Amino acid sequence: MGAGWQSGVHRCAAAQTKLGYGRCVLDLLKEIIDVGNTLVWSTPSALPWMIAVLLLAGLFVTLRLSFIQLRQCGHAIRAVLGRYDDPDDEGDISHFQALSTALSATVGIGNIAGVAMAIHYGGPGALFWMWVTAIFGMALKFAECTLSMHYRGFDADGNASGGPMYYIEKGLGPKWKPLAIFFAVCAVISSFGGGNMNQANTVAVSAYSDFGIEGWVVGLVSATLVGIVILGGIKRIAKVSSTLAPTMAAIYISGALLILIMNVDAIPGAFAEIFSQAFNPRASLGGSVAGVFSMTLLWGVKRGLFSNEAGQGSAPIAHAAAKTKEPVREGAVAMLGPLIDTLIICTMTGLVIVTTGVWDEKKQADLGIREVKTYASASVPEKGSSEAARVATAVGIAENADPKLGLAALCQAGRCPSLAFVGRDAFIDAAVLEVKTADGSFKPYDGAVTLQVQAAALKPPKEGGKLKFRVRGKMLQNSSALTAWAFDRGLSPIGDWGNLLVTFSVFLFALSTMISWSYYGDRCIEYLFGARFVLPYRLVYVVFVFIGSVAALRIVWDFGDLALGLMAVPNLIAVVLLMPEVVKITNDYFKRMAAGGGDAGSGDAGAGDGGVDDPGADDPSTEGTEGAEA
Repeated sequence: MGAGWQSGVHRCAAAQTKLGYGRCVLDLLKEIIDVGNTLVWSTPSALPWMIAVLLLAGLFVTLRLSFIQLRQCGHAIRAVLGRYDDPDDEGDISHFQALSTALSATVGIGNIAGVAMAIHYGGPGALFWMWVTAIFGMALKFAECTLSMHYRGFDADGNASGGPMYYIEKGLGPKWKPLAIFFAVCAVISSFGGGNMNQANTVAVSAYSDFGIEGWVVGLVSATLVGIVILGGIKRIAKVSSTLAPTMAAIYISGALLILIMNVDAIPGAFAEIFSQAFNPRASLGGSVAGVFSMTLLWGVKRGLFSNEAGQGSAPIAHAAAKTKEPVREGAVAMLGPLIDTLIICTMTGLVIVTTGVWDEKKQADLGIREVKTYASASVPEKGSSEAARVATAVGIAENADPKLGLAALCQAGRCPSLAFVGRDAFIDAAVLEVKTADGSFKPYDGAVTLQVQAAALKPPKEGGKLKFRVRGKMLQNSSALTAWAFDRGLSPIGDWGNLLVTFSVFLFALSTMISWSYYGDRCIEYLFGARFVLPYRLVYVVFVFIGSVAALRIVWDFGDLALGLMAVPNLIAVVLLMPEVVKITNDYFKRMAAGGGDAGSGDAGAGDGGVDDPGADDPSTEGTEGAEA
């Protein structure tokens, strides 16, 4: 990293007269963030340490709580349905509203685009590993949200505040406060990045692609809607979320179910493909068998964790506002999040993509030149080589070229044999370079272009003036485009509107995520600076919704992704160290529930009438529930 920083400083010094220090500093900051993201999410490449830690933490909590996510799922459902609600309990919102608010943040474009990305890179087998992360994630959600309730506090107006920053400081002690502050800072950064601008920009891109609506219009509408909701505080956020979350899930799942009903004969084959490729993926996905399996595991686990956010510490902030005096009860409610988010909604998306057969098909696409990476290619790749190998060959040649001189390429009738085009991380077959004419149409380009290697972008010769290019060709689809194609094909027998259903779902999912993440951010702002800074934060947050709609500030998104990953570190440290307390109050709760009517423990296997096997723990007592008032 030090060498990268030093070389970046030298580049800025050399280029100051041409680009200016501002642009150089921005590029340098992006380079540093890229290094950080690589260290957190891609090191080592076979199985990044962050993913390994999250999986191991989920396994540890699952075993420590004796598979509570399986034993007490029924109790969690009864709690969500309001069986134990008491309006006189301290808190701001009901169990159902707390779950809806948390789901509104986690059920987002990851359920549409994230699943598609996992299948694109790792094949159908990646879906199996998403299920594994969801099962472990349920136990993690139980533990972290139980702790959040156990150590929550209330301000002078009676508003609840909780989350990892509180159980780190109160549970582990004042000497751990720097770790709590670190978590809160990362959460605020993530709220502006992945929780706000990324969502807003996705909506803007979809609206322009499908309806031609300009980004600033989408930005104004989105910012207005988000502002109306979040300026009303958690009660208004919860009220909107409890309506929006079930509605958007119902619309999306209904469309997916309709497709699966029409393709019911393909469902058994889809499951067979998923289970088969989970351990023995196709060689076309990568190089060696070990490398292919690594890709399938990596993308399944990574997308699963991003989808349900288990272990990252965000959901406990919402669940801490629930009206209940029982931390364990809210923990049980919280563990339904990964079940709904990943095991149900993500599975529906994955099955639609696999049953419609679009996951390994190439589709004709027109991509603007800004969406395409262009590389020099000295020779035609060998027939039958994988997509990854073909792109890697082209990249290697491009990186070895002289970035100052660039590379000249000659195109005839749009065919550029010395260039390779990659769009959305997929090699474009039979690519044709087209140029925009005076009447607004496009035609195949004849002439020379210059490939600037450092920017990986095409530029016309100087005498050509400003020309607008696009690339046409067949390519594997990725992200939300793959899901939209699957819905479009799946619903084609009854209409040509499947892609619009995905676009509408993207808008609702993104809107709900922006609303809920604002609450996560303002709770962390209150922890860091006090309640008087909450309103300014909300106003700035609304402004960033608009900015995200009109500007592709990738550096902010990447910064948010880095912060989201770093959030998990202090949270998991606290969860693991505080597991004895979780076990103690869990045993106490389910014993009391069994004694009071047998509801919690009836029919459940395990120690203590539904409690947790923990021979080494102290005998549980009602003392464990007093922490909820701390």
